[in-house]
Amino acid sequence: MEPTEVLSIIAILSIVTVEFGGHALLRFVTTDAGRLGELRERFFRAGHAHAGVLLVLSLVYLLYLPRAGFSDGMEWLCGGALLAGVLAQSGGFFVHLGIGREGRGSYGTVLTRAGALLLAAALIALAAGLILAA
Repeated sequence: MEPTEVLSIIAILSIVTVEFGGHALLRFVTTDAGRLGELRERFFRAGHAHAGVLLVLSLVYLLYLPRAGFSDGMEWLCGGALLAGVLAQSGGFFVHLGIGREGRGSYGTVLTRAGALLLAAALIALAAGLILAA
Protein backbone atom coordinates (compact mmCIF):
# COMPACT_ATOMS: atom_id res chain seq x y z
CA MET A 1 0.00 0.00 0.00
CA GLU A 2 1.06 3.55 -0.67
CA PRO A 3 1.94 5.80 2.29
CA THR A 4 -1.05 8.04 1.63
CA GLU A 5 -3.41 5.04 1.65
CA VAL A 6 -2.15 3.77 5.01
CA LEU A 7 -2.10 7.25 6.56
CA SER A 8 -5.62 7.95 5.27
CA ILE A 9 -6.89 4.75 6.89
CA ILE A 10 -5.30 5.81 10.18
CA ALA A 11 -6.92 9.25 9.92
CA ILE A 12 -10.35 7.81 9.09
CA LEU A 13 -10.21 5.33 11.96
CA SER A 14 -9.07 8.13 14.28
CA ILE A 15 -12.28 9.99 13.50
CA VAL A 16 -14.08 7.18 15.36
CA THR A 17 -12.26 8.25 18.54
CA VAL A 18 -13.48 11.81 17.95
CA GLU A 19 -17.03 10.49 17.64
CA PHE A 20 -16.64 8.67 20.96
CA GLY A 21 -15.27 11.89 22.47
CA GLY A 22 -18.33 13.74 21.21
CA HIS A 23 -20.55 11.21 22.93
CA ALA A 24 -18.58 11.60 26.17
CA LEU A 25 -18.69 15.40 25.93
CA LEU A 26 -22.43 15.33 25.35
CA ARG A 27 -22.84 13.20 28.47
CA PHE A 28 -20.68 15.59 30.51
CA VAL A 29 -22.68 18.66 29.49
CA THR A 30 -26.10 17.02 29.87
CA THR A 31 -26.54 14.19 32.39
CA ASP A 32 -23.25 14.82 34.26
CA ALA A 33 -23.34 18.63 34.06
CA GLY A 34 -20.81 20.26 36.34
CA ARG A 35 -18.82 17.06 36.87
CA LEU A 36 -15.80 18.29 34.90
CA GLY A 37 -15.84 21.88 36.09
CA GLU A 38 -15.50 24.92 33.85
CA LEU A 39 -11.75 24.63 33.12
CA ARG A 40 -11.83 20.93 32.27
CA GLU A 41 -14.97 21.26 30.18
CA ARG A 42 -13.38 24.12 28.21
CA PHE A 43 -10.26 22.07 27.48
CA PHE A 44 -12.31 18.97 26.63
CA ARG A 45 -14.24 21.01 24.07
CA ALA A 46 -11.04 22.49 22.63
CA GLY A 47 -9.31 19.12 22.34
CA HIS A 48 -12.36 17.52 20.79
CA ALA A 49 -12.88 20.32 18.26
CA HIS A 50 -9.21 20.48 17.27
CA ALA A 51 -9.06 16.72 16.78
CA GLY A 52 -12.10 16.66 14.51
CA VAL A 53 -11.14 19.63 12.35
CA LEU A 54 -7.50 18.61 12.04
CA LEU A 55 -8.35 15.03 11.09
CA VAL A 56 -10.58 16.30 8.29
CA LEU A 57 -7.71 18.60 7.24
CA SER A 58 -5.42 15.57 7.21
CA LEU A 59 -7.69 13.77 4.74
CA VAL A 60 -7.48 16.72 2.35
CA TYR A 61 -3.71 16.96 2.93
CA LEU A 62 -3.30 13.28 2.08
CA LEU A 63 -5.18 13.77 -1.19
CA TYR A 64 -2.72 16.48 -2.24
CA LEU A 65 0.45 14.80 -0.94
CA PRO A 66 0.98 12.56 -4.01
CA ARG A 67 0.79 15.64 -6.25
CA ALA A 68 3.92 17.07 -4.61
CA GLY A 69 6.09 14.45 -6.32
CA PHE A 70 7.80 13.35 -3.10
CA SER A 71 9.43 9.94 -2.66
CA ASP A 72 7.60 7.37 -0.56
CA GLY A 73 9.95 8.11 2.33
CA MET A 74 9.17 11.82 2.17
CA GLU A 75 5.43 11.07 1.97
CA TRP A 76 5.74 8.92 5.11
CA LEU A 77 7.68 11.70 6.84
CA CYS A 78 5.28 14.50 5.89
CA GLY A 79 2.10 12.49 6.49
CA GLY A 80 3.46 11.09 9.75
CA ALA A 81 4.45 14.57 10.94
CA LEU A 82 0.98 15.83 10.10
CA LEU A 83 -0.81 13.04 12.00
CA ALA A 84 1.62 13.32 14.93
CA GLY A 85 0.90 17.05 14.96
CA VAL A 86 -2.85 16.40 15.04
CA LEU A 87 -2.42 14.01 17.94
CA ALA A 88 -0.08 16.33 19.83
CA GLN A 89 -2.09 19.50 19.28
CA SER A 90 -5.44 18.04 20.27
CA GLY A 91 -3.97 15.67 22.85
CA GLY A 92 -2.24 18.52 24.63
CA PHE A 93 -5.62 19.99 25.49
CA PHE A 94 -6.59 16.69 27.14
CA VAL A 95 -3.29 16.49 29.01
CA HIS A 96 -3.87 20.01 30.32
CA LEU A 97 -7.42 19.01 31.23
CA GLY A 98 -5.93 16.36 33.50
CA ILE A 99 -3.01 18.23 35.06
CA GLY A 100 -3.41 21.92 34.24
CA ARG A 101 -4.45 24.80 36.41
CA GLU A 102 -6.32 27.98 35.50
CA GLY A 103 -4.01 30.61 34.02
CA ARG A 104 -0.90 28.40 34.10
CA GLY A 105 0.94 26.41 31.49
CA SER A 106 1.55 22.68 31.77
CA TYR A 107 3.04 19.79 29.82
CA GLY A 108 -0.27 19.82 27.97
CA THR A 109 0.20 23.36 26.70
CA VAL A 110 3.76 22.49 25.65
CA LEU A 111 2.44 19.45 23.78
CA THR A 112 -0.24 21.55 22.06
CA ARG A 113 2.38 24.04 20.88
CA ALA A 114 4.68 21.26 19.68
CA GLY A 115 1.77 19.81 17.71
CA ALA A 116 1.18 23.19 16.09
CA LEU A 117 4.83 23.29 15.00
CA LEU A 118 4.60 19.79 13.51
CA LEU A 119 1.44 20.74 11.65
CA ALA A 120 3.04 23.92 10.33
CA ALA A 121 6.14 22.04 9.16
CA ALA A 122 4.04 19.42 7.36
CA LEU A 123 1.86 22.05 5.70
CA ILE A 124 4.86 24.12 4.59
CA ALA A 125 6.56 21.00 3.21
CA LEU A 126 3.45 20.14 1.18
CA ALA A 127 3.10 23.70 -0.10
CA ALA A 128 6.77 23.74 -1.14
CA GLY A 129 6.42 20.37 -2.85
CA LEU A 130 3.33 21.50 -4.75
CA ILE A 131 5.07 24.71 -5.86
CA LEU A 132 8.14 22.81 -7.05
CA ALA A 133 6.03 20.17 -8.82
CA ALA A 134 4.05 22.81 -10.73
